Amino acid sequence: MALGSFKKVVLGSVAFAIFWILAVFPAVPFLPIGRTAGSILGAILMVIFKVITPEQAYSAINLPVLGLLFGTMVVSIYLERADMFKDLGVLFSWKSWGAKDMLCRICVVSAISSALFTNDTACVFLTEFILKIARQNNIRPEPFLLGLASSSNIGSSATPIGNPQNLIIAIQSRISFGEFVLGLLPAVLVGVFVNALILICMFWRLLSDVREEEDALDELIVQEDSESGPRQSTEESKGLLNRWERLSRKLCIYLGTVGMLVGFLMGFNMSWTTLTAALIFVILDFKDAGPCLEKEFLPVSGT
Repeated sequence: MALGSFKKVVLGSVAFAIFWILAVFPAVPFLPIGRTAGSILGAILMVIFKVITPEQAYSAINLPVLGLLFGTMVVSIYLERADMFKDLGVLFSWKSWGAKDMLCRICVVSAISSALFTNDTACVFLTEFILKIARQNNIRPEPFLLGLASSSNIGSSATPIGNPQNLIIAIQSRISFGEFVLGLLPAVLVGVFVNALILICMFWRLLSDVREEEDALDELIVQEDSESGPRQSTEESKGLLNRWERLSRKLCIYLGTVGMLVGFLMGFNMSWTTLTAALIFVILDFKDAGPCLEKEFLPVSGT
C-alpha cells in the first residue's frame, strides 16, 4: 500500500491522536465525552479531513463482527439473568482447600468463561462475586482480581468469540471454530497454568497468612439469599414468574447456549448463529427487551 500524501498523513495523525487521547483518558477535562463518543469523533474526523472517503469508511465496517459481538453480549445478559455467573462464582469457594486453591479456580473459571462469552463479559460479571468472597473470607482481593483480569485475557484467545481480534482473524481467514480452538487450546492451557503459578509465587506470603473459614461458602449463600429474598418476594407479589417457570426458562437458556456452541462446532455462520440464539432468548423472556439491551451497552461504553 502506497503512502498517502503528506497532508493526509498529518491530518490522519491528528485525528488518530484525538481518538487516542479520548480512548486512554475518557474524562479528559477539555472534552469529557468518553471512549465511545471519542471513537466516533475520530472516525468522523478521518472523513472530514478527507483521509478516507465516506464509501471507504462504510466499507471498513465489518458487519459480521459487529453482529457476533452484539449477539454474544445479548446472550451473556440473559445468562447473567439466569444466574449462570452466580453459579460460577459459587465454584470459587465450594469446598475450597485454601486461598491458593481459590486463586487457581478463579484463573480456570475466568479463562473458560471468557473463551465462551468474551473477556469483557467475564470480568464485568465475575468481579462482584470475587469481591464478595474476598470480604467473606477476610482476604485482600488483589491477587484474585489480577487472576481474573489476566486469565480472562489468556482464555479469550482460545476461541474466535473470546475477543474481537480473534473474531476478525477467524472471519477473514475462514478458519472454522473447531480448527481455531484446537490450534490455540494447548497454548492457552499452558498460559493459564503459568499465569496461576506466577500469581501464587508473587502473593505466596499474602495467601499463606489467610485464616480460612470452613463455612465461608455457606455464609456467602445465606447472605446472597437474604439479599435476594425480599426482592424475590416482591417480584412474586407483582405477578412475575413462579419458581418452576424460572427454572424451566433457565434450563431453556442453558440448552440454547449449548446449542449455539454446537452450531459453531458444526461450521454454521457464527454471527447468524449467535443472533438467532439471542433472538430466541428475547422471545422466551416474553417481555420488553429494552432494559436488557440498555444493560448490554453499559460494559461496552466502559471498555
